[in-house]
Amino acid sequence: MSEPKITSYPKEKINILLLENISDAAVAEFHNAGYSNVKKLAGALSEDELCEAVKDVHLLGIRSKTQVTAKVLESAKKLQGIGCFCIGTNQVDLISATAQGVAVFNAPYSNTRSVAELVIGLSIMLIRRIPDKNNAAHNGVWMKEATGSYELRGKTLGIVGYGNIGSQVSVLAEAMGMNVMYYDPETKLPLGNAVRQKSLEDLFSQADIISLHVPSIPSTANMINRETLAHVKPGAIFINYARGEVVDLEALKEALESKQLAGAAIDVFPVEPEKNGAAFTTPLQKLPNVILTPHIGGSTEEAQLNIGFDVSSKMLNYLEKGASFGSHSIPAISVPAVENTHRILHIHENVPGVLSEINTALSNNKINILGQYLKTNDKIGYVVLDVDSQLSQEALALLREVKHTIKTRLLY
Repeated sequence: MSEPKITSYPKEKINILLLENISDAAVAEFHNAGYSNVKKLAGALSEDELCEAVKDVHLLGIRSKTQVTAKVLESAKKLQGIGCFCIGTNQVDLISATAQGVAVFNAPYSNTRSVAELVIGLSIMLIRRIPDKNNAAHNGVWMKEATGSYELRGKTLGIVGYGNIGSQVSVLAEAMGMNVMYYDPETKLPLGNAVRQKSLEDLFSQADIISLHVPSIPSTANMINRETLAHVKPGAIFINYARGEVVDLEALKEALESKQLAGAAIDVFPVEPEKNGAAFTTPLQKLPNVILTPHIGGSTEEAQLNIGFDVSSKMLNYLEKGASFGSHSIPAISVPAVENTHRILHIHENVPGVLSEINTALSNNKINILGQYLKTNDKIGYVVLDVDSQLSQEALALLREVKHTIKTRLLY
């Protein structure tokens, strides 16, 4: 339970909007902190719907379907923070969020175990050709045979992207008796006996099972295509529980139909329905030994509970303390609460002279700075100031007049 905080605003006037059926753990966290205006919706909203919905919202919570565009951010004049209750932040226009001084948080670790366990489970299902045997049994055919079915033990798992999830898959796979190799353009310390490969082609040519764990960024768009799939070891298995944009599904279909690949499991797609029950099509439907799931890699009760707590805690820390640790837009500052002072947050364009102007304005008006914290990125600067409580309103007015100011807020 979050401890009560003293703020400069009535908590009942803070509006919090949570979309896409975010865990009740997040709702409870906000309620326990004293915020009563928490609205939770089951689905995502279109851009126009969201523009209307966020006009008076201070904190917005989303998952992977909602797109927070520059147009949405322009409509959200009161918005202080966005919580992505998932691993990624690619659904938010981070450039616009940064320019407008809106903090963007996510939960990069909370569902890693859920995804990692499922990848291992899928590997077993596919290497034993369970989907084919399951379909046959449902159609009244008894397919009891060992042909084309193998153990995981002794096989080689190739992991593309050795981050939070990829490295955990590595540990679980090795515990199953697998040999593990990985490819990552950044230098990553291998866990256990995992061996780094110099190129994607080197990994593809040796791996019996390939599992993707990469973000959706320009350099990964369609990184799995006809050219790269041509390097796959014949009869390998392919798993994508990362991002839909990284795989050319038509090329993947061809590799499956030609038997270059013996099976696949796909959870993410370039275009996904916004709501449960909506129509869905993919070129991979009705192919043998292919498992298709509706973006549920991290959808476990435990993961959603952890994500709900993690992201809501970060949003509350920013709202009530000014702590921006974990933000992808506001420079990350972890600051303690200081008693007997008033705290002011100042977000400004990162140009020379702003901090000097802040200090000069306060000094010329005999306002003592009892604590000051500064962090910048290439676009903006973020200053947290603790000042004499008797002069905080005067200080706030002065800071709002500083050139290149984006957003200023009296916290408490």
